Amino acid sequence: MATSSTDQLPPTGYLRLPQIIGNAKAEPPTPALIPVSKSTWWQGVKDGRFPKSVKLSARTTAWKVEDIRALIDQLATESAA
Repeated sequence: MATSSTDQLPPTGYLRLPQIIGNAKAEPPTPALIPVSKSTWWQGVKDGRFPKSVKLSARTTAWKVEDIRALIDQLATESAA
């Protein structure tokens, strides 16, 4: 049985943008959960296609793991239809 990308996520917590869209320049590279560009991600947040962010501090933005898990499940359902 293949594992989905949501199986590797913690049950609760927060994810930063590079953890969601990936970071090929990191060592080791971070694989993308949702393979879109940074500008596409932010436009999707603005348009309501992607979850709203949470400000953890003045310079730290993150997304709830639960919201990202739901988005991945939604995108998988849409692509299967």
